[in-house]
Amino acid sequence: MLDPTQPIALFAEATMGKLNAKMAEGILRYGRNPVMAVIDSTQAGKRVRDLCALDSDVPVVATLAEAQGLGAQVLVLGTAPSGGRLPPEWKDVLEQAIAGGMSLVNGMHDRLHPMFADKLRPGQWVWDLRVPQGDAPPIAMARAASLPNTRVLMVGTDMAIGKMTAGLELTRSLTDMGHDAAFLATGQTGIAITGRGIPLDAIRVDHAGGAVERMVMEAAAHKIVVVEGQGSLLHPGSTATLPLMRGSACTHMILCHRAGMDTLDELDSVRIPPLRDVIALNEAVAHAAGALTPAKVVGIALNTARLSQAEAAAALKATEDETGLPTADPVRNGALRLAQAILAAR
Repeated sequence: MLDPTQPIALFAEATMGKLNAKMAEGILRYGRNPVMAVIDSTQAGKRVRDLCALDSDVPVVATLAEAQGLGAQVLVLGTAPSGGRLPPEWKDVLEQAIAGGMSLVNGMHDRLHPMFADKLRPGQWVWDLRVPQGDAPPIAMARAASLPNTRVLMVGTDMAIGKMTAGLELTRSLTDMGHDAAFLATGQTGIAITGRGIPLDAIRVDHAGGAVERMVMEAAAHKIVVVEGQGSLLHPGSTATLPLMRGSACTHMILCHRAGMDTLDELDSVRIPPLRDVIALNEAVAHAAGALTPAKVVGIALNTARLSQAEAAAALKATEDETGLPTADPVRNGALRLAQAILAAR
């Protein structure tokens, strides 16, 4: 596992500042480890703050050797190509890292440990984040519905919409207010940041709900758990939201949306319905026509990263007027309003 004191480098070749580098940005924003450099030869010479909305002075370098020269001991694959498969052209860099004594953190579906196991020296390791740990989970049986705590699920209008970021900010706001809240990671970036969780998209569909349920049951002592969302009920390629709802038996939801989005990011043919209809859909599916735990959407996390301050303020007000729910951009303004909405609805 990744020791939080180890200096790391983030590999984000040709993607830093783009949507595919969300793991790199997540670790830069919330990670515990000192980041010595981001590797992206197309942006070398810049700083992180030049490429994305992060006030970070971390340098962007062209090569692995430069990152090692700055003190990096661990190479984290900070970008996710389409399908989560390892590009063949990355293999040379990974081999250089292993030969140079670095450890690897891998968020791809392709496993790296079998590839490099016979080349690892004492103290050197490979962490494949998308490998489920432990025994196969049991089938979900709505066990979490019996818990007396508050279980908040982050849901969204699309993939890569900011569900993890909003969830981390919400958890931070709740804990800052003195409440016993825990963030439960369900994807590779969340696992890399918190050091624990489940790689939901790598778990067999029959066991996915059970994996979520087991994780929530293990966190039962916390008064509030915030479950990282994945996918969207609107996306034809996503199956992740249903096991999250079933396994967590969520009591509340926060809907995540990007301001100005009318269609899915990569599917222009799929229109995003009015948010009131999206809210109704998520509530209906969570409740399962009265068979399962009712869960209300109690707030909107609106991603306004692409807007000016004035445009963001107008978008937040318009969304709040449209839905009648407290709305906040957790990164730009903090998640206090969303935390207050959760507490008021308990």
